[in-house]
Amino acid sequence: MQDDVRARYADERLPRYTSYPPSPHFTHLVGDRTYAGWLGVQPARSFASLYLHVPFCRSLCWYCGCHTVITRHDGPIAAYVGLLRREIDLVSRLMPQVPSVRHIHFGGGTPTVMTPDAFGDLIAALRARFPIAPEAEIAVEIDPRTLTSAMIGALGRAGATRASLGVQSFDPKVQEAINRHQDFAVTVAAVEGLRAAGIRAINLDLIYGLPHQDVDSCLDTVRRCLALKPDRLAVFGYAHVPAFKKHQRLIDPAALPDGEARRAQAEAIAGLLQAAGYRRIGLDHYARPDDEMALAQGEGRLRRNFQGYTTDPCDLLIGLGASSIGRLHQGYVQNEPGLRAYAERIERGELATSRGHALTAEDRLRSDLIEGIMCHFAVDVGEVCRSHGVEAGAFLAALPRLPALLSDGLVQREGDRLAIPDEARGLVRAVASVFDAYSGKAAALHSRAA
Repeated sequence: MQDDVRARYADERLPRYTSYPPSPHFTHLVGDRTYAGWLGVQPARSFASLYLHVPFCRSLCWYCGCHTVITRHDGPIAAYVGLLRREIDLVSRLMPQVPSVRHIHFGGGTPTVMTPDAFGDLIAALRARFPIAPEAEIAVEIDPRTLTSAMIGALGRAGATRASLGVQSFDPKVQEAINRHQDFAVTVAAVEGLRAAGIRAINLDLIYGLPHQDVDSCLDTVRRCLALKPDRLAVFGYAHVPAFKKHQRLIDPAALPDGEARRAQAEAIAGLLQAAGYRRIGLDHYARPDDEMALAQGEGRLRRNFQGYTTDPCDLLIGLGASSIGRLHQGYVQNEPGLRAYAERIERGELATSRGHALTAEDRLRSDLIEGIMCHFAVDVGEVCRSHGVEAGAFLAALPRLPALLSDGLVQREGDRLAIPDEARGLVRAVASVFDAYSGKAAALHSRAA
């Protein structure tokens, strides 16, 4: 693929396609009454996943794109945990038959900023209202800098099975530029403590494209991570959207690597991880060959949701907490993003839903196609269209971006099957966008395609 072609597509602002339609296209037409109605007609014997958002951190990382609040005090966090417990009770009571839970994910923010007792109480509240399957995965996002031995013990007692530790970069110059100072020894202690507590599955999160990063800096961080023998690594490209996340203005844009440098970093990281025996999973994940995510990819079971790539097969995702997003068969719902608005709604005994999207038949078709290409770099459009009662030839002919993608070598076509060649896999979001009827709208809120 020619460099100018690659650069043109890499500079496009596109969604990460963790949902379709992407969340910027949710509207206030879906609110608490709609969500209550959807919950009330969930099928019996269904399975569910739970996502709990804890929007607190002890310090502000300038690269962060999450909904989070900085606090040094425990009071606001304790009050918020109380609200989560009330929301758990409220949501579960609206369902005619509470589904069995197979996945629980605590995201943030930093979920482990709550006290160990509060975390234990929150898990107990979930178990009291939802039947949690014995084999359920309980995953927690962790900032190693604030993780205490007491919290490690609480995670172990609660039955946590997977920990995702934020690393980003071990380069001191990069850490200074993003206001995140994290010594390697701190990360080692966290990993060793978690494993000793019985939490065997360890994920590490890295970022490339940060200020002052270069290939050598990225590879040094990866080598240190490999010494910790993680089960999975997530390697994200930094999304610089200062118009949307104002604290990113604290990052010097002149220190950010250009598109070619970002691509070199991503490819170097991929090469080192694959040489170390990790399987590349979709756009930005890597897993050991015996990890469930690698097995799911090989068996065609890999999925994509708001946590990124996942082995979670559940179509019912219940989001809890401020800004959290849920998915039901009928569509998407998102809670109030602001803490005050979220608290007021829950304290009144209301669902905190502020917006969402009711899925149409066309949305479902396009969602399946996008998930297929994002997870497996190939999709049989004919097969997916038939499952939705749509004629594939007419559908493909009506995709305005497809001829250019074929001509530029980003995708290859054999009959009704589309596949991305190896050299273009880093641009999978550009290929996924061929199925996106909303493409080009709200582009300023999205990150670069590569």
